Amino acid sequence: MTHVFIDGEQGTTGLQIHERLRHRSDITLMTLPPSQRKDKHLREDMLNSCDIAILCLPDEAAREAIALINNPHVRVIDASSAHRVSNGWTYGFPEMRADQPDRIRKAKRVTNPGCYPTGAIGLLLPLISDGLLPADYPVAIHAVSGYSGGGRAAIDIYEGNNADAASFQVYGLGLKHKHVPEITRYAHLTAAPFFMPSYGAFRQGIILKIPLHQRLLAEGADAARVHNCLSHYYANSKHVKVRQHITSGEAERINPESLNGTDNMELGVYSNPDNGQILLTAVFDNLGKGASGAAVQNLNLMTGAL
Repeated sequence: MTHVFIDGEQGTTGLQIHERLRHRSDITLMTLPPSQRKDKHLREDMLNSCDIAILCLPDEAAREAIALINNPHVRVIDASSAHRVSNGWTYGFPEMRADQPDRIRKAKRVTNPGCYPTGAIGLLLPLISDGLLPADYPVAIHAVSGYSGGGRAAIDIYEGNNADAASFQVYGLGLKHKHVPEITRYAHLTAAPFFMPSYGAFRQGIILKIPLHQRLLAEGADAARVHNCLSHYYANSKHVKVRQHITSGEAERINPESLNGTDNMELGVYSNPDNGQILLTAVFDNLGKGASGAAVQNLNLMTGAL
């Protein structure tokens, strides 16, 4: 029996993780009453008496929680962005490499990927590893998430009949989004990507797009080779699938909510051979594969359930 403590279970991600785990017969959830959740000493006791702590906290609070853990046997899954590029932490994206699940199984400290980086790295890393996409390619990433990606504050705005609930909004205009170092590091880029995130007036789901110019790819690389690379990379993956290659003239629409409620991610390659343009896409649930689903997948690896 694995004892799990979710520190921050009242938040969006924490609530979903709790719901996923509460009926499991192989896991005992350790909880604090609402009135005691901010008691530092009680939290410290919980963090040091569990087998695995899942941190669903703001970044600074996650760092403080790690500082409270002095039991060397406690393992941690951090769902915040506090440790995603920190040394000593294992990146919790099992599909990233063939040996990544085994790394996660053995890890003491696992950092959950960010929602947007899950799609970006999932698209870019195979192409860079295969030599099709130069590591110094001027990558531009356009992404739209459901408003739940903004946490409780955004949910309250959109679900509270607030006049400030815009149908679409672009943010991160300072071009210093916290996901950029994470994408750069794990996609093996040598230059930071141009990252343009936004929110839409739907609760959850993500559509992420990366445009490519064939003339800037490796010699002989085209959309078919890009598609074959991704298809081969994820051929044995349970949760990451690659759609059929779509060329110009074949009209299709992508619904960012199409995988809501699942832990799956669907990648696509679209192209216009006449002008040498290629579009990469990723669709997934920002609260599933992009958050709570990823945490539970990592937990299952760490407990031997996967």
